[in-house]
Amino acid sequence: MGGYGMMGFGMGFGWIFMLLFWGMLVWLVYTLINASQSNTKQGREEDALGILKKRYAKGEISKKEYEEMRKELIR
Repeated sequence: MGGYGMMGFGMGFGWIFMLLFWGMLVWLVYTLINASQSNTKQGREEDALGILKKRYAKGEISKKEYEEMRKELIR
């Protein structure tokens, strides 16, 4: 028969699986990087708003100052 194994196909379909593997690996890295950046940004915004609320509760800033700063942070 002189075949190359796998009924004459040899490594004919191996490249598809390799392409899928590398594609999934790239997607996973991309997803992890975006998730970490998104969580970091969201955490900072929550921290800033939390600090602002504490300062307002302690009486360090007026209601007007609080509202102006809050608008800036939410933007």
